[in-house]
Amino acid sequence: MTVVDLPRLRGLWHRQSVVVRDLPLALVLAVGPLVPSWRDQGTQLGDLPDRPLDALAVVAVALQCLPLAVRRRWPAVCLTLVCGGFVLDQLRGYHTAAGTALAVALVSTGVHLGRRRRVAAVVTTGAYVALAVALHRQGSTEGVSGFVTFYVLLVLAWGVGAWLRRSRAAEADHRRRAAADARATERAHIARELHDVVTHHVTAMVVQTEAARYLTTRPDRLDQSLTAVTDTGRQAISDLRRLLDVLDPNHDAVPRTPTGREIRALVEQTRRAGQPVEYVEEGTPSPTPSGAQAAAYRVVQESLTNALKHAHGSRTTVHVHHGDDTITVEVGTDGSGVRSPSPGGSERGLAGLRERVDILGGELVAQPRPGGGFVVRARIPAGSPS
Repeated sequence: MTVVDLPRLRGLWHRQSVVVRDLPLALVLAVGPLVPSWRDQGTQLGDLPDRPLDALAVVAVALQCLPLAVRRRWPAVCLTLVCGGFVLDQLRGYHTAAGTALAVALVSTGVHLGRRRRVAAVVTTGAYVALAVALHRQGSTEGVSGFVTFYVLLVLAWGVGAWLRRSRAAEADHRRRAAADARATERAHIARELHDVVTHHVTAMVVQTEAARYLTTRPDRLDQSLTAVTDTGRQAISDLRRLLDVLDPNHDAVPRTPTGREIRALVEQTRRAGQPVEYVEEGTPSPTPSGAQAAAYRVVQESLTNALKHAHGSRTTVHVHHGDDTITVEVGTDGSGVRSPSPGGSERGLAGLRERVDILGGELVAQPRPGGGFVVRARIPAGSPS
């Protein structure tokens, strides 16, 4: 038993040109006048007597139906030919079912015609008025009201096309805006991740290198300091490589989400940079990575980076509490140290932290202490997804 692969057939069909995809409708309407049950379903404008189909009727049907194959590629050409066929059909009194093609052509023109839409509307209206006058001279009993009613129907068909065009344009604009917002959000996320990774490691390396200048007379301490610089540089390269792998569209890397268990290693790295840090942890961090744990890690990371940059040597405390519903983080310095000779801050780090915590439904406060120093406090809902 052969199984039809409908998705594959659908994809193959959509890869065809619009002319090929529009051709079946044109052929169906062209064959319609030959179907006995359709012969009395034609459009009769002017109330003229019917005429038997002849060779010229075939021309009228072909002019009305076959141009529908190009209704999306060349809408103006399609409408012109269909109108010509419709005029021939009505003046000769064939009144075939092919007259339906006029409504299809008007809708398609309203949707797909990009330029000179008013010109097309005026010319089509003029052609209709000329047809009405010609039918009247041939003895039509339609009357003004009948011609006006039919014209209103034609205008409605054009209006449906114009409405579809505006709707599609609005939808396309919405998609463009959504894509632009998504790109902006992704760029901000990438900038935040780069800031978090690069600033912390580079600041630690700068501080460690500056401290090494004063250890030339103590080889053992100098070796420890340079080893710390090397380890920090290697960690920075590793983190950057992982981040760049995530950004590479041809790479299958998965973004790494820091966990609460990694905060202790972060504190140890800061201590090796010469910052006296007291670390207190309450509760047990969840072994499963989450957005809340990643945010807590970034809060500690940014706060320790700022402590190294702006209060090098100050006694620093890191207090992390892992609760059932909330993770609270507090990082503070007492202002007893000195400002490190490292690059100045741009406030981007704290702004990024506030945004990150706000998205998760938490709150972050960063402010000077009354007696000197600085403190950062964050409350993050523990159930925040990654």
